[in-house]
Amino acid sequence: MQAVQQIDLFGEVENETKTIEEAAVSAGVSTATIRNWVKTGYLESAGRGSVTVESLEYFKKEVAGKEKLNARANKSLKDEHNHDFVIESVAQKLAEDGVDFLTLGEFYEGSLSNSYRNKEGIYYTPSDIVSDLFSSTKLDLSKATFCDPCCGAGNFISQALKLGFKPENVFGYDIDPTAIEITKERIKRETGYPSNNIHTIQVADFLHEVVYSGSKQFDCIYTNPPWGKKLDKHTKEEYGRALQTGSSLDTCSLFFFACIESLKEEGELGLLLPEAFFNIATYEASRRKALHYSIERMIDYGKPFKGLVTKAQAITLRKTSNNILSSVSCGNSKSSFSRSPGSFAENPKAIFNLYCDDADAEVLLHVFSLPHITLKNRAKWGLGVVTGNNRKFISSETSNGLMPVFKGSDIFNGGLKKPSAFIPKDLSLYQQVAPRELYEAQEKLIYKFISSKLSFFHDTEQRFILNSANLLISAPDFPLTPKALADLLSSDFMNWIFLKLFNTHKILRGDIECLPIHSEYIAPTYFRENELLEQLGIEKKPNGTFRIKR
Repeated sequence: MQAVQQIDLFGEVENETKTIEEAAVSAGVSTATIRNWVKTGYLESAGRGSVTVESLEYFKKEVAGKEKLNARANKSLKDEHNHDFVIESVAQKLAEDGVDFLTLGEFYEGSLSNSYRNKEGIYYTPSDIVSDLFSSTKLDLSKATFCDPCCGAGNFISQALKLGFKPENVFGYDIDPTAIEITKERIKRETGYPSNNIHTIQVADFLHEVVYSGSKQFDCIYTNPPWGKKLDKHTKEEYGRALQTGSSLDTCSLFFFACIESLKEEGELGLLLPEAFFNIATYEASRRKALHYSIERMIDYGKPFKGLVTKAQAITLRKTSNNILSSVSCGNSKSSFSRSPGSFAENPKAIFNLYCDDADAEVLLHVFSLPHITLKNRAKWGLGVVTGNNRKFISSETSNGLMPVFKGSDIFNGGLKKPSAFIPKDLSLYQQVAPRELYEAQEKLIYKFISSKLSFFHDTEQRFILNSANLLISAPDFPLTPKALADLLSSDFMNWIFLKLFNTHKILRGDIECLPIHSEYIAPTYFRENELLEQLGIEKKPNGTFRIKR
């Protein structure tokens, strides 16, 4: 296989790797099967508990169904969901007296196969989250209209009815006829409103309706939109142009803009979304759109969905102009604190770092207000070697023709473990490599990719790395030496900034390029954290946090 030069491997793409659990959902198999495919060399490991997306997509496209796998693997790749059987089972349960609709919704969701749920982005919302989301509504519910554009089995609609929305003013859309039937019957049983009059609950694609037919206008929209539903590129781009979403073309963004379009002035919107919506550059246009309005709450609900390790977070807003004197309630369902909306607008990429309080935000604003530069357009970047088959190419012992290669787990601040992996020197063997001259640069920085902590090492021995590590080479005219830059990026202060802004387990190039480098206050050839803090007017507290000196 010819080596493929890296063109743009460090853009803000959240799914450069997937956890074992995410890969299992994507492939519609068990986590044990994913681990087995890693062991047998079908999938490329990207550090503890993760695989590379490249190897997963290549496997699903080129291997599954073509190469002869073991019986367990072949069986697990199939969509085992029997739609006819599930529909029949739901119909039988609907005919029963005293049916528990919450249990029925859980039964129906549980009957959907992993591959089907992944394709459609289906994750039904737990009732406690639905209830908490609604807690901030301030509408006159006896007159207001409510809509759930992705109503599923009706959890949001049921809560809206309990709160006082009239059934004739409640609207719902979903592309799943079975889910719609559950919701209609649920309304009938809970309110006595005749099912033949429930014309407001429709089998329909809300996005398609908004883009091509123009949407109705609602006073209140609460929903959990599909997370990463698979749409073809043409459809996503067409929806994006119509809704003016910019580069945000994920279904979460598309639904966000469609909901804003469908919301009356003074109306309320509440969305349950993946964590990426709040901190990944791809969603920047969505966040900036939200900042036009009065954001009222941002809530972290942790990881409520079985088999999905992504955090679920929510935003509620009112469709009125943003008031700079207002405050945003941030936190989780148990505790909260207030933030000014301007503190989010001033963040790089308008990151919604809802886990930071106002004191943290004040420090970030102060740090970014002082003269600084960044690494954007001031460095070359490279990815470690993607072998395409670790089992085949990586040896744990050295021998003739092999060279040492370092993993992300080998890197720690200011140090590097002894190599435990060795690969053939011929780079043309591998699935993807950076240009050789980047690996063989006289000086470069290598750093962990799968990590929640910045760990950079100044390499002067032309070491090669695997793709669980990345590299950067600062420009010749960069005001700091590579060693000083490595020490700065690995410092407690820079790690604190990174945590408070991004709070991720992946060290993305786009995030590193946002970090402030106060080169005017740093000696060109060495870095001392205490000297920089003194210049910035910042003090380090005993608990490890940082505050402005008073």
